[in-house]
Amino acid sequence: MQTSAATGTKPAVLSGLTAMVCIGLAVVTPMLALIAIAPAMPDLSADYLGFVWSITRFTVLQAGLSTLLSVMAAVPLARALARQASFPGRQAILRLLALPLALPALVVVLGIVEVWGRQGWVSTVLQHTGLAGPLNIYGLTGILIAHVFFNMALAARLLVAALEQIPPENWRLAAQLSFASRHVFQHIEWPVIRSALPGIASLVFMLCIASFAVVLVLGGGPRATTLEVAIYQSLRFDFDPPRAVLLAALQLGLCAGLFALGGRMATDIAVMASVGKPARRPDQATARLTDTLVIAAGLSFMALPMLAIVLSGVTAPFDAIVSQTVFWRALVTSLLLALTAASLCLVMAWSLLAAQRTIMRRRTPSRAAALLMSSMQAAGSLILVVPPVVIGAGWFVVLHRTGLVNSAAPVIVAVVNALMALPFALRILRPAVVGQAQIHDRLCASLGLSGVQRWRLVDLPVLARSLTLAFAFAAALSIGDLGAAALFGSADFVTLPLLLLQKMGSYRSLEAAGIALLLAGFCLGLIWLAEKLRPEATAQ
Repeated sequence: MQTSAATGTKPAVLSGLTAMVCIGLAVVTPMLALIAIAPAMPDLSADYLGFVWSITRFTVLQAGLSTLLSVMAAVPLARALARQASFPGRQAILRLLALPLALPALVVVLGIVEVWGRQGWVSTVLQHTGLAGPLNIYGLTGILIAHVFFNMALAARLLVAALEQIPPENWRLAAQLSFASRHVFQHIEWPVIRSALPGIASLVFMLCIASFAVVLVLGGGPRATTLEVAIYQSLRFDFDPPRAVLLAALQLGLCAGLFALGGRMATDIAVMASVGKPARRPDQATARLTDTLVIAAGLSFMALPMLAIVLSGVTAPFDAIVSQTVFWRALVTSLLLALTAASLCLVMAWSLLAAQRTIMRRRTPSRAAALLMSSMQAAGSLILVVPPVVIGAGWFVVLHRTGLVNSAAPVIVAVVNALMALPFALRILRPAVVGQAQIHDRLCASLGLSGVQRWRLVDLPVLARSLTLAFAFAAALSIGDLGAAALFGSADFVTLPLLLLQKMGSYRSLEAAGIALLLAGFCLGLIWLAEKLRPEATAQ
């Protein structure tokens, strides 16, 4: 039986190696293509360097301001939600905080324009009351509003999770000492928030650095352009590969440096183990009114663009939209890409995790085995260092030279979207895989179950819900992504986000609103399915 179990380890490790090699080829090949044309770099004149510096400076500036504003707004919102544990609808509010990241960026941008644009709700109110004229949503202002919409909710949810780890003994002691709200913040909440903020801020900063659709639509011109958008423009409009290479190298350097810095800044939250029952916070009653106002303000900021999307979408001319051949072609393309990318993402994630589980099963893994496992873990997070637009740019250069841009576009977009979703899938699957391995490894070894037989009889029934959850999230990310599709888009290759961008660019706002509502419905439907299928326990 030991021999049977041992023979099952070889296919698992081999599948992990195959996945790691495929990920490496998908990322390294376009990077080598960009390096290969580096000798054709233009002369780095003062004007050219000034252009590059202005784009890099704005990229860092908008990311820094977006991070600062998102965190500043998230801290009071997270404190209010953590303090008011019995607030009506609190669980629904926490779920609402997860919706912004599930919505496609273009859909959110459309909703923000409806609320904050020159003809939007806020401008209309300001004009009627005589307080101010119409707001200019394009440029840095619009980018910051959109980024705060996405990242305030993310930061608040992560901070709520951190604050909920505070043991009830701390609250009992605070009540005995008659702590006021400011003392509670200073001595109990702030140490936890201070430990969590560096990791959260670095994550938000990286998301803003890699923002594409938001800046593409709301940038408003060359003065508000980031590296990602400039790479796209260099290839799609100017076809200047040398400039794209230089910008891609800067983008890669920024992301790699931020990833390394974020790993060093992240600290574990030191929380004592608790043996007591939940305790009431001493400042809960006195801060109820303030917390209610903070929660209401946060909900209004997030809910208004969502409401605008719905109200604009329901009045859209759906009969005209569905009568267009391009809509059905875009719908079918998006669905096929989402299914392909999610399936590919799931295969890669499972292969990496199965190989790592097999290596960890050894009591004393060799140095080579430990190095292999570390390499597989790094492969799963490689997309966080190499942005999708850089990968897409490299493949665009490769395929343009061979004349296969149009024919290979669906394959490249599906692969890039699968890589983009891989870190999320690994985060969902890893706890479930580790938990069931601890329970079933010895039993499977004693019964001689391995390989496909173990997968069919043991792994699949236990991990079915986690696998479905990861698949749904990967499909939702893929169906709403614009980055890679924008690079390879053509008359023969159109996705729903790309069609939405085209409608917005041609000022067909009613049709754009209808497509945005449909696109949001697809993504939220997948997320709803994922929530319904969320595993109740890691090992079940």
